[in-house]
Amino acid sequence: MSKQEKSLQMTILMTPDMANFSGNVHGGSILKLLDQVAYACAARYCKSYVVTKSLDQVTFRAPIKVGELVTFRAHVNYVGNSSLEVGVKVFSESLQNHTVRHTNSCYVNMVAVGEDAKPVRAPELELEDEFEKKLFEAAVMRKELREEAVKRNREITADIPDYNTDLNID
Repeated sequence: MSKQEKSLQMTILMTPDMANFSGNVHGGSILKLLDQVAYACAARYCKSYVVTKSLDQVTFRAPIKVGELVTFRAHVNYVGNSSLEVGVKVFSESLQNHTVRHTNSCYVNMVAVGEDAKPVRAPELELEDEFEKKLFEAAVMRKELREEAVKRNREITADIPDYNTDLNID
């Protein structure tokens, strides 16, 4: 699979309907776009539908203003049986002063699914260079940390009646 099929870039103009009263783009608007870009990247890679499982380490580094161009760069970092991690970096560009800033980053965990909405096998990830090997290694570490956090949360909350059931925690 080529690097082009593992990556996706999308640029969008930030408009007033995406902003709060101070002229900054709502975090929720950025989250929606992050999810859409990750979906497009993962679906193209898998050549199937994908669904979002979780967003990890969503970091808002700097505000984004109305009128800025925002570029989302997505890359498939990890593939398991049916799961994928897509890393997304966000850059905003001021058209007035020609500056580009790294404003956001996150990791979106997706699952490849068939038309019946059941998980399907995702294509194996071929690591082509040292950059992709490091992205993969870091993704494996994040996956292990997520699993450990879920396990520890269950242990801590085990004696709270219906806590894990009511919140649908895996």
